[in-house]
Amino acid sequence: MSKPRVIWWIRTDLRLHDNLALQAALDLGPEAFWPVWTWDPKYVYRTRVGCNRWQFLTDCQRNLSESITKLNKKSKLFLIREAPQTLFPKLFKAWKITHLVFEKDTDPYGKDRDAVIIKAAQEAGVEVIVKHGRTLWDSDELVEKNHGKPLMSISQVQAAGLKVGDIARPMSAPISVPDPGTTDMSFEQQPSIPKPDFQRDRERQDKSYEKLIGPNGDFAVPTLEELGIPAATSQIRGGETEALKQLNKILSDKKYTATFAKPDTAPTAFEPQSTTLLSPHLHFGSLSIREFWWGVQNVLKEHKGKHSEPPTSLLGQLLFRDMYFGAQAKLGYSFNQTLYNDHCRFVPWHLPSRVDHETKRVTGDYHIDSPEAEEWFQRWKWGRTGFPWIDALMRQLRQEGWIHHLGRHAVACFLTRGGCYISWERGADVFEEWLLDHESACNAGNWQWLSCTAFYAQYYRCYSPIVFPQKTDKDGAFVIRYCPELKDLPAKYIYEPWKAPLQDQKKAGVRITGDGKDPEKGTYPKPMFDFSERRNICIERMKTAYKVNLYGNDSKAIDGTWKTLFADSAEGPTERNSFKDAMKQDGDEDNIQQDDTGKGHEAVKEKGEEAAETDGDNKRGDIGGSKRKRALGCTLDGFVRKSKK
Repeated sequence: MSKPRVIWWIRTDLRLHDNLALQAALDLGPEAFWPVWTWDPKYVYRTRVGCNRWQFLTDCQRNLSESITKLNKKSKLFLIREAPQTLFPKLFKAWKITHLVFEKDTDPYGKDRDAVIIKAAQEAGVEVIVKHGRTLWDSDELVEKNHGKPLMSISQVQAAGLKVGDIARPMSAPISVPDPGTTDMSFEQQPSIPKPDFQRDRERQDKSYEKLIGPNGDFAVPTLEELGIPAATSQIRGGETEALKQLNKILSDKKYTATFAKPDTAPTAFEPQSTTLLSPHLHFGSLSIREFWWGVQNVLKEHKGKHSEPPTSLLGQLLFRDMYFGAQAKLGYSFNQTLYNDHCRFVPWHLPSRVDHETKRVTGDYHIDSPEAEEWFQRWKWGRTGFPWIDALMRQLRQEGWIHHLGRHAVACFLTRGGCYISWERGADVFEEWLLDHESACNAGNWQWLSCTAFYAQYYRCYSPIVFPQKTDKDGAFVIRYCPELKDLPAKYIYEPWKAPLQDQKKAGVRITGDGKDPEKGTYPKPMFDFSERRNICIERMKTAYKVNLYGNDSKAIDGTWKTLFADSAEGPTERNSFKDAMKQDGDEDNIQQDDTGKGHEAVKEKGEEAAETDGDNKRGDIGGSKRKRALGCTLDGFVRKSKK
């Protein structure tokens, strides 16, 4: 009997250390072994990815390829430029493959894609081995142990995790890998379809598919130039080598590791940042989550004195990630949208997503029901709201691909229930494009949390863009870094520059004027609304939405009859006859959103604990009555409060 000929298919595990799929492949004792990455058009064209995340991904790919070559000079990361669904049947035959091994993916598209590949492998007589490794526990097993329900609290994660079993200790990286076999690629490449293309950053035509194994015939990782993507603006780099270096640095500071409490970290810190910045490495798999988990556990055993506890501790942040993955694993595509999501509260936000009611999925664009809301959304996205704290955060996000979790809370609250009353799905779209650490489960979960449509219910707590940042940065150093036009303004006006007298503005060399769309040198925009007024309006609308109590799968939410349950003050999401009309795609291109560049928008948060927006928030603790207060014990915010007592 011939020895196994194995493809290790890499997707979310760009590392050698603690890689269960890699180890399973090596345990087969293969006579030929290929580490393969398939350049999937789904991600190249149909996913929002900014230049910074493209750079981080290709960093990880090149670093892994170099590491493989260090183990075997004949081997590398074999990157092949075709969709896996059409490529693998040809590879199975050309390379005489006997086994395909990969890490389990619970993202909705990933599950669909993998089902197609598994079927093709079975038809070709190829054995498939799938290993979980992206999360602490297998997300599907967590759901099973949670009575078949999505994970909606850390307490549920902890209870289900105990039933699934202990978190395995990490494995060391292999010291060698077998030679690859033939790399015959004589078959034809299946052409990719570049339309629609969701890549807003693309400046030139994508050329990454011009040749099946790259322009030099060496299976090389594509460059940003090939992708038509401009150079990255972030200094944050990817790769397993960098991930382990960062982790070791964090773990060497035992006090920081043991006492880390996320709400106590400063959202205004930038050199260095106050959190670990390891989340992008967890997303791309350049860092094993078990390596992180057990590294912290080892520090806790050695640390003398009190240490922080979940959910605010470092371990708590990893549990939050498993929670969101467990919710998405059960709910699938619907978890990333409002309509057809039975766990997402329906709120008649502005700028609702268009939905294909046959597939029950969002189409990638949205309806402009309010020109004013669309203007606010564009000003929020591009950092020109006139509120320096919000603008600085959004500019940091675009430039660096990362903002502190409390910063994410602030901008999300401002866009949804605390100011603009715009759909959380619009904010999630922007984060999908610009965040280095974007994961669909965490992104959707955090936006639902901060919009108070799932996970968290205290909608009457709203971050103040004026008072909140002053807790950690009274003089506005963070704002000045990202909004340098305000650098010479007196500190007392840094968060409210519109209050500065003209004489002070003139002395500081800045004028507070306009909307910032076509800014003149030495200007900063006026605030786009009165925050206190908008906050109160939003709270009243949220109060109504909670009273109506519809969820995304309710027929009234889907067919538009919800409008009979809301007064005009609820500001329904469309000026048309029905909500369903707003979802139509036929002949309605004039109302598809446009950004400031004039292009059609075809289209994490970090793990949040309790959104306890104190200092300058509107608490309104009387809203909602005692029933909701009693129900908090069943929600994540209730669990968090209990843990803090």
